[in-house]
Amino acid sequence: MSSTVVVVGGGYGGTTVAKALDDVAEVILVEQKDSFVHNVAALRGVVDPAWSERLFLPYDGLLSRGRVVHARAERVEPGSVTLSTGERIEADFMVLATGSTYPFPAKFDIDDAAGAKARLAETRTALQAADAVLLLGAGPVGVEFAGEIRAAWPDKKITIVDPASDVIVGDFPDELRAEVRRQLEELGVEIVLGASLAEEPPAEPGRAKTFTAQLTNGAEVTTDIWFRCFGAAPATDYLGGDLAADRRSGGLVEVRDTLQLSGQERVFALGDVTSIPEAKKAKAAEDHAVVIANNIRKLIAGETELETYRVGGPMIALSLGPNGGAGFIPERGVLGAEMVSRAKSADLRTTFYEELLGVVRPASDRG
Repeated sequence: MSSTVVVVGGGYGGTTVAKALDDVAEVILVEQKDSFVHNVAALRGVVDPAWSERLFLPYDGLLSRGRVVHARAERVEPGSVTLSTGERIEADFMVLATGSTYPFPAKFDIDDAAGAKARLAETRTALQAADAVLLLGAGPVGVEFAGEIRAAWPDKKITIVDPASDVIVGDFPDELRAEVRRQLEELGVEIVLGASLAEEPPAEPGRAKTFTAQLTNGAEVTTDIWFRCFGAAPATDYLGGDLAADRRSGGLVEVRDTLQLSGQERVFALGDVTSIPEAKKAKAAEDHAVVIANNIRKLIAGETELETYRVGGPMIALSLGPNGGAGFIPERGVLGAEMVSRAKSADLRTTFYEELLGVVRPASDRG
């Protein structure tokens, strides 16, 4: 009998590891959303209605032998998953791939694609009517959202506010930050650093309401709509039994370099839930998934020498609308708008994920 592998979470890493093991094990992918959500392209989906359909991909073509169960994992212990439906699934191997939560619209807290599309349409309508937009956070989400808004609506006033001393904080060269600032300034985006809002806004994020915000540096910003562009939190509240001991106070899970949880030979974790000291990106989750899939194959075959995951140097690719962007690769240095746009911005790797999930689009629908 083949081994049963339960993958909890159907995001970038979860789908990758499930697909990779479909030919060697009975794979069960547990995912509460009814569609794969291509979060990397979510911000473009806010400003461009043509992208709304491309954000949500069916899971039907992902697995040829395994199955996808749409339910929430209520409790995960070594060897078993209890679902929100009451079903309990026994597993020989488990992969924790539930990722992280993040404020809308970078990520969705709605499980059905139809509801998420409706929320996108509401936000787009409100954003289109706004003359001034306030983005709280000068990290990747805030920067990329500013670029998408400017590409769709050239005349809006866009302000980014962040208490940090610069944009895109982290282990990146100052040349990258200078290039990002240059492009934002060229786009007419105002950047206010070293300051935050003196009090919470009088409206929910993404909802139309004109107000004047007082900043901690004494300045004021008047806006018609605002968005929170910070606040990722790992989704690991379902861990129970011995697995709960590997969960840090902030929710991250401790893993060994083989991506196994400490004290566990058959439980692995990947992506945003891990305590690995690196940027939480889709590419990192996919790289983790490859190592995990190879290690589970080895364990199924009775091998004991497992692969290890090594953290690479800091890399980043930021889209600033379909035709702009900046990035950094240690081997090549800072990348400009043309290279990033060619590599990421135009398609945002959507075709790659459509192929991974076996989605066939009519030629007229492909961007």
